Amino acid sequence: MFVSHLSLTDFRNYAVAEVELRPGPNLIVGRNGQGKTNLVEALGYLSTLGSHRVSSDQAMIRAGRDAAIIRARLEHAQRSILAEVQLNRSGANRAQINRSAIKPRELPRYFSSVLFAPEDLSLVRGDPSGRRRFLDQLLILRSPRLAGVLADYDRVLKQRNTLLKSARARGVRGDALSTLDIWDERLVALGSEIIDERMLLTRALREPLRAAYHAVAGDDHGPELRPQLSIFGGSAADAEDDGSGWPVSTGGSGASNGNASGDGWTGGESTSEKFRDSLREVRSKELDRAITLRGPHRDDLVFMLNDLPTKGYASHGESWSFALALKLAAAEILRRESASGDPVLILDDVFAELDQQRRSRLAEAVTGYEQVLITAAVLEDIPAVLTAHTIHIRAGEVVDG
Repeated sequence: MFVSHLSLTDFRNYAVAEVELRPGPNLIVGRNGQGKTNLVEALGYLSTLGSHRVSSDQAMIRAGRDAAIIRARLEHAQRSILAEVQLNRSGANRAQINRSAIKPRELPRYFSSVLFAPEDLSLVRGDPSGRRRFLDQLLILRSPRLAGVLADYDRVLKQRNTLLKSARARGVRGDALSTLDIWDERLVALGSEIIDERMLLTRALREPLRAAYHAVAGDDHGPELRPQLSIFGGSAADAEDDGSGWPVSTGGSGASNGNASGDGWTGGESTSEKFRDSLREVRSKELDRAITLRGPHRDDLVFMLNDLPTKGYASHGESWSFALALKLAAAEILRRESASGDPVLILDDVFAELDQQRRSRLAEAVTGYEQVLITAAVLEDIPAVLTAHTIHIRAGEVVDG
């Protein structure tokens, strides 16, 4: 799949933008602050329903305007699709495919992209929420129906937390709150599916991650992904509270870690049973703290290099290479599984961070994708093989291309 045309209305600093794109590499060049990242942010939103820069949709609407429109012409196998979304300051967002209304959450069914930007360094160095978000966005791109499962889980989680707060205010203790059992069952049903899907995804990512890291870094540092599941007795928040750490399995060390690849996690009904047992174990603590302490919203994914966690041990270059390799691994999974061809690969201001050797390695790794979009402030930072179609941006306008 590739994008042949991108149209924006009142998006970020663009009153109107019309951009012709081609298969293969497309380079978008402009000084910092001119709007080049805004173009790829718009396309990223179409496939993930979120921005890699801000958490609020309203931040992407042009100042003084009530709505922004992103519209893209998608091409695959002689079929053309017009995908569009309207972001509203008030009221729900709206989406269309070929001028017919759809739910915005259905957009990922029609378009997939993988975006890497400097902000993605937080995947390695930041808190667990970013890693959970990475997994969930990729889950939705692989199986769009999971958007509904994740949304339902968040709704049940909020309602359960509201009940816990009410119970604490009324002084309810122990098993006296029978209403909680009803919410527990719904939380377990939805949460177990999310856990199982994340674990299967983690397993699928391992091999392409190793290949992508070697391609980018030129070294074999043994990159690894190790899930940490709260239903097996810990969470990131618990570690912060009491100084304890989560056990990190090195493989085959027992079921207590809940890790994939044959070391205790089996998925299916066993996940539901463990989740349910875990909630029972912490019920009194949850009533004291008025918050749900177990579930996929408390899980993490530990990144490893040379058998050490990247967070706290990896150098800046190693962390950067790991984050980039993780996104390339995600693109490779979508490429293998999608019936609509390659995802659009987006590299936002990436090459400036790399030395000459790694620039060449990255260019070689991405040139096989059906479409690659690259942003850069300096044309000379980009290997010549990626500059055939260059678009220049100045002050929110496409000046040539």
